[in-house]
Amino acid sequence: MFFRNRGFSNSQINQMVRKVPWLLSCDPCKRVLPKFDFLLSKGVSSSEIVDQVSKNPGILGPSLKNHIVPTYELIYKFLQSDAKTVGCIFGNSFFSYGDRLARNIRLLQENGVRESNIARLLGNRSKEVFISNDMVKLVKEVKDLGFDPSKTTFAVAMMALKRTSPSMWKEKVDTFKKWGWSDEAFSEAFRRHPHCMLTSIEKINVVMNLWVNQLGWDALDLVRGPKIFGLSMEKTLVPRARVVQHLLAKGLRNNSTSFLTPFWVSEKVFLEKFVTCFKEESRQLLKLYQEKVSVRGKEEVGAAWCSSQMVNS
Repeated sequence: MFFRNRGFSNSQINQMVRKVPWLLSCDPCKRVLPKFDFLLSKGVSSSEIVDQVSKNPGILGPSLKNHIVPTYELIYKFLQSDAKTVGCIFGNSFFSYGDRLARNIRLLQENGVRESNIARLLGNRSKEVFISNDMVKLVKEVKDLGFDPSKTTFAVAMMALKRTSPSMWKEKVDTFKKWGWSDEAFSEAFRRHPHCMLTSIEKINVVMNLWVNQLGWDALDLVRGPKIFGLSMEKTLVPRARVVQHLLAKGLRNNSTSFLTPFWVSEKVFLEKFVTCFKEESRQLLKLYQEKVSVRGKEEVGAAWCSSQMVNS
């Protein structure tokens, strides 16, 4: 009756009992209700409690006083938001790993990882990092790759190493090398932007194909700008490439200038620097740009276009 009175369906209750049989023998008013009340006090709705607990009833197991509250307070210290803390805990099942989480966070701090970067990892739901049993080894490995613990890239490199199996790591490196990168080039790109190893092999090939085969540019350019692998093909890479190609064909952009810059800047800056500043070509350039942008993207481009026109008028 306890769970049913709080919105759980019979099928949800049966599923929960199969996963954690002790629910049948415990006194829910003593063992479960205080945990529900704690979550409610942090802004979690009753329906969200039902949803999360029915999916993972194991979160009801740890002691409220010894595990749940200390774990919540530890994560809140970094995220400074009840909503973010709740999302982090539910997304990573951290109530079940409180001691290990605290130990690994302490180890990161002792090695010079800033609180802001720990917060970034927590916000990215990097469970693989925080529940690791080999944190000392992981930290050493990232340091040996040349990353500074005080920089954001250190945290991202940790995430990339934990989320990518050794076999998949090798496969991704081999994919980059297939396009002409050396081991040294890959190492440089990874140090610049470790997010590139969180990109799928399919996306790596698609971006390289656009850059090398369709645009005729050098794959080694991307060693200096590997964050391009994280950009949207539909919303950013393809439409901006069309504009740059048109400018090159018209002699309005020098071949010796960086091909990377147009892909890095914001929507507003891109339109100002590569579309509206070319008065006679601006409407043709905008048309080219919008041809490869989604419907929502066209609305955003249109708003930015109007803004840039006002600036230039």
